[in-house]
Amino acid sequence: QVEVVESGGGSVQAGGSLRLSCTVSERAYKNGCLNWFRQTPGKELEGVAVIYTGTGYRAYADSVKGRFTISQDNAKNTVYLQMNNLQPEDTAIYYCAAHRIGACLDLGSPDDFTYWGQGTQVTVSS
Repeated sequence: QVEVVESGGGSVQAGGSLRLSCTVSERAYKNGCLNWFRQTPGKELEGVAVIYTGTGYRAYADSVKGRFTISQDNAKNTVYLQMNNLQPEDTAIYYCAAHRIGACLDLGSPDDFTYWGQGTQVTVSS
């Protein structure tokens, strides 16, 4: 069983910053494709950022480019999502997903990922 544990959500005002963490079991982290998705009520899961820990390849949704940064810490089997200049439309539950089926070449879709965290709430007020 692979563990995926997120942390770091919270409430901020527009323009503020938060950093989310996702710690996964080693076998899912090493040379692994890890993605952050987010979901708001009534909407489908949206891919936000992806990283391939083997090469450091990264990709972002257009809606977050220039504001969010995904990074990795190999010593801690952890990926981070640094979110700057947060806006009310970023309000969502953020999920970390691991173990992608197929190559890690883009954001992918939720069905591509096997293991999921419990989600962490991010709320941005105007």
